[in-house]
Amino acid sequence: MEEMPNDAPPLRLALPKGRMQAAIERLLGDAGIDVRATARAYRPAVSLPRCETKLLKPQNIIEMLHAGSRDAGFAGADLVAEKAAELVELLDTGLDAVRVVAAAPEALLTAGHLPSRRLVVASEYTRLTRRWIECRGLDATLVRSYGATEVFPPEDADVVVDNTATGATLAANGLVVIDELLRSSTRLYANPRALERPQLRARLDDLVLLLRSVLDARRRVMVEVNVSAARLGAVVEILPGMREPTISPLFGDAGFAIKAAIPRDRLAAVLPEVRARGGTDIVVTAIGQIVAGPLDTDGGRR
Repeated sequence: MEEMPNDAPPLRLALPKGRMQAAIERLLGDAGIDVRATARAYRPAVSLPRCETKLLKPQNIIEMLHAGSRDAGFAGADLVAEKAAELVELLDTGLDAVRVVAAAPEALLTAGHLPSRRLVVASEYTRLTRRWIECRGLDATLVRSYGATEVFPPEDADVVVDNTATGATLAANGLVVIDELLRSSTRLYANPRALERPQLRARLDDLVLLLRSVLDARRRVMVEVNVSAARLGAVVEILPGMREPTISPLFGDAGFAIKAAIPRDRLAAVLPEVRARGGTDIVVTAIGQIVAGPLDTDGGRR
């Protein structure tokens, strides 16, 4: 980010305290933004010019963003939906991905459906659950839970609405998922009024660019491979790069070197095929950051 003038407004950034904290600090660090502890434990220093940072619980981050005392911050999409906060989502980090689901004991269900009687539904998500009950047309009473919602059935509730990453905890308590309310992850949000200030908007755009470059890089690896001129087309054909791969001639006209950033989840399928098509000296390396931009009409990057 470029140096800020002394009269530039400070960027008031909220970082999550608790479960999300380590992953977000690691993301910032990988983007070249250091987060350093200070004597004021809840106000770490970050290597961003004119940035005031505070550690807050995600629920408080949402409230402070909504009130305007913070310009931007990280929180779970499920909590933002639960609080119905009027915020602008700037970036989905994909971290701490969960589903908010409705689940019930299998013995309660008939052909996968809830019985047509009055039900008790337990949840910490009171707003989302009321909306779900209304949308499903259920005759139900909502009981507010304060953690460990999955233990309510069958004695204290018929159904729960809870978040789950893998479904293992629900299954361990004899519950099966009957509906999905939404999908959530840790996201960067902004107060809408902060985005109306050009200097703050530009700095938030830069922050998103840095963080997205790391997230994009985490999904890819750099593959470098040598290949003869005769086999070049066959190897290039199967490399799922971001655009066209980089191709350079080897010394002494011995062939070509190819570099391509390929999706990490395609690696196991691609490497054997590259080898079978004549690729040699294959090297796979991690990528720190990827900043991709649009191509202009002449084929160059703008």
